[in-house]
Amino acid sequence: MLHAHLADTEYPTSDGQPMSETDVHRDQMVDLIKSLEFYFEGQCTYVSGNLLLYYEKDDLNKRCAPDVLVALGVPPHKRDNYLLWKEGKAPDFVIEVTSKSTRSRDTGKKKKLYARLGVREYCIFDPLRDYLPCSAPQIRLYRLSKRGYLPVTGKPLHLETIGLDLEIAENILRLRVPGAENYLPTTREEKARADEATARAAEEKARADAEKARADDEKARAAEEKARADAEKARADAATAKAQKLARRLEQMGIDWRDDQEGGN
Repeated sequence: MLHAHLADTEYPTSDGQPMSETDVHRDQMVDLIKSLEFYFEGQCTYVSGNLLLYYEKDDLNKRCAPDVLVALGVPPHKRDNYLLWKEGKAPDFVIEVTSKSTRSRDTGKKKKLYARLGVREYCIFDPLRDYLPCSAPQIRLYRLSKRGYLPVTGKPLHLETIGLDLEIAENILRLRVPGAENYLPTTREEKARADEATARAAEEKARADAEKARADDEKARAAEEKARADAEKARADAATAKAQKLARRLEQMGIDWRDDQEGGN
């Protein structure tokens, strides 16, 4: 009977806590989730946030709620919660949009938990500098190693798990493809504009490639014409040289070939 009861365990979808500390925290979470959803659209990658993650079966207390999570290789269908034993893996990347009231959890308990679960990269972002001094970076990135989480440095911060860079622009955490000029879009309108700009760039490149191909064809034809002209000139020069050589030989033999030519005419 015990096993039957455990098999029917229901996992709540809410922990009764607010989604975020402030509008800034909420907007940052939503922007990051939308950016990642657009980036991984059509791929087997699950993106979510503020979703209860249960990490021990049948224990409703063993849970957390990452602000942003990315799980590679996990189908992107809608879920009520993330059951670790059912999905078969922990998220690859987690972001916590932190504040003074969540600092101790984000830098302590959650950090240790994510490392134990196998979250490969963990990011903490303090958008309002609630506890980080101005001299310190607003963002901290950790990468999992055999010794636990080790801090990642650099600018921009590169995420090995998902192949994106993290940067802060006007106190907003942004994602971009390495080497790209623009940040990932955060709304459908921005994505539509970005897709349109990408299509225009591709069209412009196709036109430029076509123009280059035409120019190359013209250059090849011109080179071919020149080669033919050079060959004709070489043949003409060879014929002239041959005639001059014959004329000199006839003169040496005392034959006036010009008279013979005029007589023949």
